[in-house]
Amino acid sequence: MTDRPRGGLAALCIAQVASWGLLYYSLPVAVPRIADDTGWSHTTITAALTIGLLVSAVAGLRVGKLLDATGPRRLMTGGSLAGVLALLLVAWSPNVFWFYVAWLVAGLAQSAVLYPPAFAVITRWYGPQRVSPLTILALVGGLASTIFAPIVAYLIEQFGWRTSYVIMAIILGVITVPLHMVFLNGQWSDAPDAKASPQDRVENTSAVRAITRSPRFILLTTVMSLAAFALFAVTINIVPLVMERGMAYSTAAIALGLLGAGQVVGRLGYGTLSRKTTPRQRTILIYGAGAISLAALAVVPEPAWLIISLAVCAGAARGCHTLLQATAASDRWGTKNFAQINATLNAPITALSALAPVTGPALAAAFGSYTLMGMTMAGLLVLVTVASAKT
Repeated sequence: MTDRPRGGLAALCIAQVASWGLLYYSLPVAVPRIADDTGWSHTTITAALTIGLLVSAVAGLRVGKLLDATGPRRLMTGGSLAGVLALLLVAWSPNVFWFYVAWLVAGLAQSAVLYPPAFAVITRWYGPQRVSPLTILALVGGLASTIFAPIVAYLIEQFGWRTSYVIMAIILGVITVPLHMVFLNGQWSDAPDAKASPQDRVENTSAVRAITRSPRFILLTTVMSLAAFALFAVTINIVPLVMERGMAYSTAAIALGLLGAGQVVGRLGYGTLSRKTTPRQRTILIYGAGAISLAALAVVPEPAWLIISLAVCAGAARGCHTLLQATAASDRWGTKNFAQINATLNAPITALSALAPVTGPALAAAFGSYTLMGMTMAGLLVLVTVASAKT
């Protein structure tokens, strides 16, 4: 397509790794050292990331509209600069209030630089051939924690968390700002004329609303949001889930690590799945497999190798869900106004995903066990699978 710049996919991949690694994964790595230094609880610190993700979900709606109208260069470069500011604020924050403000700013940055806008750009660049480059982007982005978690840990051990966040701000700026400035479109070639009549703009807005307010879109959004919630609530809490049934901590940690490997497997297989199934069929297949995996994880007591295999299967469902989320709107409604439509789809998915890590333990406490929490999430995913037949 004429809008696709040379080197754009590689630039987006590198920027995604840095953005995810520093604007998302840095905080989970830093939590213990921040808690030791400040006396804030782990829950208090982690909640800042949840707040940022909720802000990202809301801001993403506006980002989608701007992305369709103006192109990605200014928007995503601005997001990178906001990310730099956010990390500097984290380093400076003298109390919890300013720490939360810093992650609120980080949420604004996330809305402009993480997967949803990047997926929208890829979809615009590649059109009908979008699945393969989307898969590449998701696979490379999945390496963010592998690359940056040890880097962040090393920096914090050497310099302390505050100085480390200043260094991280510099790294983020040096990597992502020039990549977004140089390799992204300043304006889409077929962007609406700034002098377009009010009637034309109203018609465009009406076309988007006709889709996003349709019963099918609302059902799809609900289904995908609940699926993301169920999958994430169980898999992010897999260590206490399997330890509850007697698995050693070290083995449980291996299960968590291989769950991540399962996500890579799922993403690698998504291209083949997309060629052999309709959008509705693969939604049912992915969520059905996820429901079976979650239920089995919740009840299978042994042996350890079987539980770890089930964790890989659950990870594969999560990996497929990332690409299902990236392609669901374009598969059903095409690529016109894709960024706006996809942002509307992504907002509740992002919001529920942000709540899932803390909701899982809360439900386990309410039910009396992680096993019952896991079964509940598996049951929710069964209902989601059934509802997917109407999407």
